[in-house]
Amino acid sequence: MGPPSHASRAVSSALVHLDRGDAAAEFQAFERTMEKEQPAGGPHFVGKKDELIEAKRSFRTLGDRDVLIIHHQGVLYAMDSYCYHAGGKLQNGDIEEIDGKMCIICPKHKYKISLAKGEGIYKGTDPRERPPVPRWYSKGVKQRVHTVTETNGDVYVELSMNTSWIESDYYQGEKGKIERAKAEAAEKETS
Repeated sequence: MGPPSHASRAVSSALVHLDRGDAAAEFQAFERTMEKEQPAGGPHFVGKKDELIEAKRSFRTLGDRDVLIIHHQGVLYAMDSYCYHAGGKLQNGDIEEIDGKMCIICPKHKYKISLAKGEGIYKGTDPRERPPVPRWYSKGVKQRVHTVTETNGDVYVELSMNTSWIESDYYQGEKGKIERAKAEAAEKETS
């Protein structure tokens, strides 16, 4: 078993290669994914390691949860696919190192989320300091991350079993789905 990557969820729907438009390859990857039986509550097969590396970012629906699988600098991460702040799609966000942490930047409002732990990261100053010096701070865990493991080239995601409410949970539920749909409709009207 290879080193576990951080963050991920289980898979139930098709693999989507976000940075390629090759429909035939996407369909073949989907077929391979569906050939493997998915366990009810355990790790979910999400694809072959080399395919996930090539794709860089892959979207999966695991059970009732939408998960983004990210390959960056040799590590696979998995996290809820929609930003905790306003439900923005993280799949197109830039990845940057911020204060020693690899973070995805939500393209909608530029919120920064650590890939490994799902922390919201922000820059601020302590007004008690003279002169105030901008520093990076953590808001705590805001985005649910899932465990990624690899065995013989097969990659699995085990959904987080943390029972505490994490802000990204909202956009995985029914009310959040309605909010996301409204926001998408409003964006289309203004385009």
